[in-house]
Amino acid sequence: MKKLSLVLFVLVSTLGLSFEIRAQTSLSKPNIVVFLADDLGFSDIGAFGSEIHTPTLDNLAKKGAVLTQFYNAGRCCPSRASLLTGLYPHQAGVGDMVQDKGSPAYQGYLSKHSVTIAQVLQKAGYTTIVSGKWHVGLVPSAFAHNRGFDESFTLLNNGSNYFNSKPLYNDGRTVTFMLGDKEIVRHDTSTYLTQAITNFAIASLDKHKDEQKPFFLYVAYNAPHWPIQALPEDIAKYKGKYLNGWGSTRIARFKKLQALGIIDKKWNLSQAFNHGLDWNNLTASEKDQWDTRMAIYAAMIDRMDTCIGQILDKIKALGQEQNTLVFFLSDNGGSADDVRNWSYVHQKNGTIGGVDYIDSYQTPWGNVSNTPFQLFKKNTHEGGIASPLIAYFPKQIKAGVRSKRASHLIDIFPTILEWAKVPYPATFQENTLTLLEGISLKQELTGRKSPEHQALYWEHEGSRAIRKGIWKAVAENNKAWELYNIQDDRTETYNLANQHSDTLKALIADYETWAKKVGVKDWNVIK
Repeated sequence: MKKLSLVLFVLVSTLGLSFEIRAQTSLSKPNIVVFLADDLGFSDIGAFGSEIHTPTLDNLAKKGAVLTQFYNAGRCCPSRASLLTGLYPHQAGVGDMVQDKGSPAYQGYLSKHSVTIAQVLQKAGYTTIVSGKWHVGLVPSAFAHNRGFDESFTLLNNGSNYFNSKPLYNDGRTVTFMLGDKEIVRHDTSTYLTQAITNFAIASLDKHKDEQKPFFLYVAYNAPHWPIQALPEDIAKYKGKYLNGWGSTRIARFKKLQALGIIDKKWNLSQAFNHGLDWNNLTASEKDQWDTRMAIYAAMIDRMDTCIGQILDKIKALGQEQNTLVFFLSDNGGSADDVRNWSYVHQKNGTIGGVDYIDSYQTPWGNVSNTPFQLFKKNTHEGGIASPLIAYFPKQIKAGVRSKRASHLIDIFPTILEWAKVPYPATFQENTLTLLEGISLKQELTGRKSPEHQALYWEHEGSRAIRKGIWKAVAENNKAWELYNIQDDRTETYNLANQHSDTLKALIADYETWAKKVGVKDWNVIK
């Protein structure tokens, strides 16, 4: 692929910084914006209990709808595939990551029997734009410009340095950015990645502002995925704010979640997961290092919130706020990736938080991100699959709507189609399409009741779960199934497998029927 210089990228990606006031355009279909965060935990924004400054998202939550029991697929690739296609990840060909593991459910790129939101909306007359992390296949058929997007600036991989595109790993994996169908090299002088993603989105909106067409904008931030890197002025806002430790921060978030009504007051805070570390036994130097890690992580979220505000300001300046449906969510729970212990990651020890420093915020802080739940990204316990969900649409979604309905990424596609009044096709490019799995949330988001899912299902690298009614059965790879009354104990603190063995057996049978349907394989065999 032909490489473009950074100069061209900067020119293209910064065109949208000037704002122009335009009259509201009368469009028959709504604009649609989806903001997706990467590795953001359930309690990492203010509206969901955090101490991190996120005024843009908090305002959307105040003026729009909040779903408190919304689920992702537990990991970046599967979640993105599910969001884009409205299918369970295995049905979309991305049951795991982007490596082909020899079966259609684990081929590692979007299936020809799936279609993206962009492909359907593009056919319906929408301008389609994506900016950010793509990560649903390394083959050309799965690239954004071949999957319905008119404008695309994408990161194909799981992560990147926020200031360049040098490899993060020492095992031969590269970091690839694409501008349309061309590869881009980012250098140390590049714009901070979160801002670059934002700039491209704004520039693309400007580019198409006179077309009198509705737009679909998918902004997939890489933040706050490791490496923890942020702008110095953002880090300074939070330095010293975490010296009370992860335990105190987690309890404060738990209490705020209860006060906000996001979680039920009868649920317990799950057991702390601190890798055996006791904050009170750390030295002052060690506490300072841990405080800095979390300060950087918080700064990354703070900057993302600022950038979301810039995009929303642009939409308002274009006269389109009243006709725009906005979603915000995360692809999985907070991460327990302790990359300083990974031999295949380039270990860089420059200025902490800067271009020459590679680290993650590590397990104890990941546990804080997932307050009040247990476990992490990659797991199918609630800590791995619970996501904040905010939806905003002036005059259509009333301020203050709060829903406890169990909902999933598979519901976003049918919700968008219903609002856009666009049918889901039976075939696309001569391929028969797998039927959508989700249920539209339009009624739920507008203050009425949507039909409930009979059940929801998960599988990722042997971690598996089913939620059906008040029950959830969950098992990590090679471990016994657990059973929880999710209505009384969503934090999964009381395993009822022995007390309700017949219920558990029935749930496992339902799970196995689904697993066979979507092509789940034994992880111990295929990996």
